[in-house]
Amino acid sequence: MNDSRIADLLERIPTGVFINGEFTESSSGNRFDVRNPATGEVLITVADSTPEDAARAMDLAAEAQWDWAVTAPRERAEILRRAFELATGKYKDDLATVMTLEMGKPLDQAYGEVTYGAEFLRWFSEEAARIRGDYFRVPEGHLQAVVVRRPVGPCLFITPWNFPLAMATRKAGPAFAAGNVAILRPSQETPLTALLFAQIMNEAGLPKGVLAVLPSKSSRPITGPLIQDPRMRKISFTGSTQVGKALLKEAAENVLRTSMELGGNAPFIVFEDADIDKAVEAAVATKMRNMGEACNAADHFFVHTDVYDEFTEKFAAHIAGQKVGDGLDESTDVGPLVSEKQLADVSAMIDRAVEAGAKIAAGGGKPFNTGYFLEPTVLVDVDPESDIVKDEIFGPVAPVIRFDDEAELIKTINKDSVGLGGYFHTKDMNRVMRLAERLEIGMLGVNSATISNASAPFGGMKHSGMGREGGKEGIEDYLQTVYVGMPAADFF
Repeated sequence: MNDSRIADLLERIPTGVFINGEFTESSSGNRFDVRNPATGEVLITVADSTPEDAARAMDLAAEAQWDWAVTAPRERAEILRRAFELATGKYKDDLATVMTLEMGKPLDQAYGEVTYGAEFLRWFSEEAARIRGDYFRVPEGHLQAVVVRRPVGPCLFITPWNFPLAMATRKAGPAFAAGNVAILRPSQETPLTALLFAQIMNEAGLPKGVLAVLPSKSSRPITGPLIQDPRMRKISFTGSTQVGKALLKEAAENVLRTSMELGGNAPFIVFEDADIDKAVEAAVATKMRNMGEACNAADHFFVHTDVYDEFTEKFAAHIAGQKVGDGLDESTDVGPLVSEKQLADVSAMIDRAVEAGAKIAAGGGKPFNTGYFLEPTVLVDVDPESDIVKDEIFGPVAPVIRFDDEAELIKTINKDSVGLGGYFHTKDMNRVMRLAERLEIGMLGVNSATISNASAPFGGMKHSGMGREGGKEGIEDYLQTVYVGMPAADFF
């Protein structure tokens, strides 16, 4: 991609605080840097929102809530549909390029996220007109019960840097379909995608006040007062389990409804009857997608001892063949990690694993002197009790562990405090259903590399969070239930 096109995009992209349908400077006038992880250089500066900006956004959101709630479902649906069409049409190239520039993912994966993220707008545009209540006579016969579903009210979205478009649309789609207003605080690493999303929603006809986007260098000064505001009704957060727990404590003070999509540590299991070539292909795809910086990425690989040598040899060869480079280069398979800190953290995990006895079968080094790059890495002879197995890696590192007993493996996996995603390869359908019943994991991929889809419920168990995003379940957390009882009609 030529420099003039990038310069033109950075010239056009909004960089202000988005409040009341307009992009403005923050009340302080301060700005913060957004860096390109492929070079470490500053791409652009963005307005640094203040608590005063957040208070103004909350005032306008509360004011807009009633009118938006009573807007016809079809009208809300059409706005979401127009946003889908804009995201996949006019703004498709801009969205993909911006994501690659500020987050680092290869351009083809960025285009994939545009398709995936936009689908939440289309899916929930169709769900907007399907919100239903209920009507029935109570068992005693003296009352008719009417059950009404209505919007929960103003929502706060806190989104991460790894999927900056999809994490916004996965929340905004159902929230707007249900008639809620929202304030979005995007990651300081990737605010540009969120601001471009705001521009799309504005162009699609979303009324003023219904969405605010507050980029900021620090989250707490923005989100803290919003969570404490008595007019706030819901918080939806995607990020680490540690931060999620802290937000849950805060939300409890205001008894906010919460949706939490937290940490994962997904196992990838290769059984003795697996198609090894297909398992290797899937392992590379689910480990290296997004440079491994995904909550549902395969984190560690349990391989049956009968096929361990064959799998690891082929897996390491495929991983070694992945091309590392700038995501804007169409030949790149694996881009940079998102930040210098992320690179340091993942590199330290590799060092500790090697010190504990693991061996590097592929990668492990830093290929360039600039940017936040790490070679895709395969570790073998890994101790299942080591930190690199117990902790979420969030990088292009694949520790491979031997196992020989299914029942013991299930116990080992279920000891983990998280349970978001998991993958396993086998030809035994009885085993498929057995693991679906026994593994304490919210999403399972069988003989596949990726299973995320707007039409399916996304979420986990235990410390991986609560609630579901996507699917018909995705709109439920944005609706509250009201029961109306009235005297039963006298039919005689």
